[in-house]
Amino acid sequence: MKTVLVNLTLEERHKRRLEAAAPDCRFVYAPDGVLTKELAQQAEIIVGFPPASWIAGSTRLEWLQLMSAGADAYLKPGILAPGVKLTNATGAYGKAVSEHGLAMTMTLMKKLHTYRDYQQQHVWKDAGPVTSLTEATVLVVGLGDIGQSYARMVKALGAPRVIGVKRRPGDCPACVDELCLTADLDRVLPEADVIFSVLPGTADTIHFYTRERFALMKPGAIFVNCGRGSAVETQVLLDALRQGQIRAAGIDVAEQEPIPAESPLWDQENLLITSHVAGNFHLTDILEQVVNITEKNLRAYFAGEPLQNVVDFTTGYKK
Repeated sequence: MKTVLVNLTLEERHKRRLEAAAPDCRFVYAPDGVLTKELAQQAEIIVGFPPASWIAGSTRLEWLQLMSAGADAYLKPGILAPGVKLTNATGAYGKAVSEHGLAMTMTLMKKLHTYRDYQQQHVWKDAGPVTSLTEATVLVVGLGDIGQSYARMVKALGAPRVIGVKRRPGDCPACVDELCLTADLDRVLPEADVIFSVLPGTADTIHFYTRERFALMKPGAIFVNCGRGSAVETQVLLDALRQGQIRAAGIDVAEQEPIPAESPLWDQENLLITSHVAGNFHLTDILEQVVNITEKNLRAYFAGEPLQNVVDFTTGYKK
């Protein structure tokens, strides 16, 4: 009998669904605070996000189903033994993260963050001109589930031109007007009024947004990062904001998390910060989608059928 370790806080109805999908398995529920390295080493199947060091060297693990889209920590040599299957939760976070990114975009375009500062200062003051999505060229960098969800929303709100950027060539999704490859990014950056980044954390995306790329952006551009903090070096972002290379930025992720209390990021007036919460299970739909993916994959695994959301160990993306 195989042991399925579930590193999630689930309701009873969720547990019944997973157990029905793999009736011949022993299920162990160990959310954070209960999970131990010993439990992790004893499981053939793990669902969740266990510390990578706790499963390193496991001779029993057959399959790890992540509750996240990011698989960075598990791709390092020595963590997963050869042959171990790795699947992620791509598709579970599209609504939550894209809505968060859209809220950041609109907040910055309408200067609501500035008015919040005025409110705290008890100051009645006009912050000046604002901008509109209906006049904006929107660049979506990372055209997976989250990126496409964001693109659909800005199109629905009237953005006249949405450009999508992805790694590999393919058909242009209906949610974007133009599709470009990463190699074309520097060509289209100067045209963007809004840059929405949802790049994953891979070797190719570390410090992806260089000083040279910020210099290519419009002085009135807004940059929103809901992907990985490692894509932007802290000092590079600060300099771009201070020097007026871009108008404003919103980040749900940072190069160092948590951002230290003494960091100058906190005091940068044209920067909006949230604490890596866009996809942090605050929207109940995320958990429902993670359970849906896991349930389908459990049934497929024991039926000998292909799993969905299999991660490519070379790229770190869903295949």
